[in-house]
Amino acid sequence: MSVDGVRWAWTRAGHPERRAAARRLLRELLAEEGLPDAVLASRCPHCGASTHGPVHVLNTPWLASVSYAGGFAIAGIHREVSTGQGLSAGHGTCAGHGTRGGFGIDAEPLVDAVRDAAGGVPGGVLRWVRTEAVLKADGRALRADPTEVQITAARDGWTARLAEATYVGREPDGPPGILVSVAVRRG
Repeated sequence: MSVDGVRWAWTRAGHPERRAAARRLLRELLAEEGLPDAVLASRCPHCGASTHGPVHVLNTPWLASVSYAGGFAIAGIHREVSTGQGLSAGHGTCAGHGTRGGFGIDAEPLVDAVRDAAGGVPGGVLRWVRTEAVLKADGRALRADPTEVQITAARDGWTARLAEATYVGREPDGPPGILVSVAVRRG
């Protein structure tokens, strides 16, 4: 599926296989874009492990992001270009495992008994998936303060501000019972 240059896919995947499933989806999406041999790499910004952390598509202009929710792996890609219009800009480079942001995808179950019993999330699940998509696009994920993300409804989605950056986003169709949100840094 594609919205404004963001391509995404999902598959059922339990906890043990979800990382492999998300990477398989990313490889399929990248192959459809002419990159069947794209190299994916991760490095945790906290501990340095390569077994988890943000996914990078090495030595290409493509950005990748994944999320796991309710027994699904959701993966997306976005080409890092700068046109100044809509969902179309990223930043940074990733020749190795450096920080690279500009695109993020997040997903949450619409119904979560534990979350709901604990009082939900401040501002609701819609605000949360938008916020986390922006934080992933920023490149810092939850190392940044979620309360600093300022979200405003827009005609065809929403916009967000975090520090000096502006993001555009929307909620594409996702798996049944799962709310998906994508955010892309505006050029």
